[in-house]
Amino acid sequence: MPFSVSWHTLLEHLDELPVDATLITPLSHSHIHITDIQEHRIIVQFDESSEKRPLQRDQFESLYRQIQTAHDGFDLDRLPPDADPYPAVLSVHPRFEIDEDAGVIAETDGPTTTQLADTAHEPDTDDDRTEPEGLDVYSDGLLLIDALERHDVTDLPELETATLVNLYTLLSDVQRDANDFRQEVADVLLSRLHHDRPVAGQYGSVQRTSRRNRSLKDDEEVLSMLEAEGIDRERVMSVDRQKVDEALEVTTLTESDVYEINESEYVRKAEVDDDVKESRLQGLKDRLAASEETEAEELQQEIEALEERIDDLTSFRAGTEVQY
Repeated sequence: MPFSVSWHTLLEHLDELPVDATLITPLSHSHIHITDIQEHRIIVQFDESSEKRPLQRDQFESLYRQIQTAHDGFDLDRLPPDADPYPAVLSVHPRFEIDEDAGVIAETDGPTTTQLADTAHEPDTDDDRTEPEGLDVYSDGLLLIDALERHDVTDLPELETATLVNLYTLLSDVQRDANDFRQEVADVLLSRLHHDRPVAGQYGSVQRTSRRNRSLKDDEEVLSMLEAEGIDRERVMSVDRQKVDEALEVTTLTESDVYEINESEYVRKAEVDDDVKESRLQGLKDRLAASEETEAEELQQEIEALEERIDDLTSFRAGTEVQY
């Protein structure tokens, strides 16, 4: 089938999209909108930018040819920089589909899904907020917010000791809970990130990176290898802390004879009264549930205004040109 036929089919389906339709790019997961459809190009706009970007017909044709010749779909990681919108728009065509798990876009004869946010990828935006079950960071975070609202934390020296203890305990719990939950989120994200392409969200962006860890092989093996290259073993030998500690136990030397010792003091959480936390938390939940409807609406409006302000402050500027 000539590309011209597929191109006009794509334009027809784009014309049928609702005005507020949102597409999600497969690699960066950015939200884009179709602002204009022309014979030789399609104009899109990113949610995080006021700039409009033209997507040229010849670039779509190039992607089309790549898909035609690829085995089991075209690998999305092979896309040039800033070409992420092309497969998202092409997925509106009834014969092209993106498989994010496999990281490919392919042509198929069967039913397909698109990158439309309201059909496949848009998270639930129901205005009714529900408490997540079994999420410790939510409960401890709610208690921490309540404590921050009840005390003037801008002047810590003026707070009572008991109040400072409560704040420290809650901050410690939230930090631990958040780190655990952050790792769970990271484990899921890792399977969705491709190479070093940043993936943007409303509040920031993340990208896949790698860390190189080294550990020495068996001591004798390493020393033998180095000696074979003319390196004397004394040059790479060092004092082993564990062996020094063992030696101190059978000698008259003291710890200060072989260690430089610097002492510092710090605060450590000793225990947590879970019963008191649970009682306070239930009281907060009951108070929230009993809020009048007008108060809830005002709170929702304040949250939406804050989210819009944060979005404005953290939005990213995208380029305006894409070249294969």
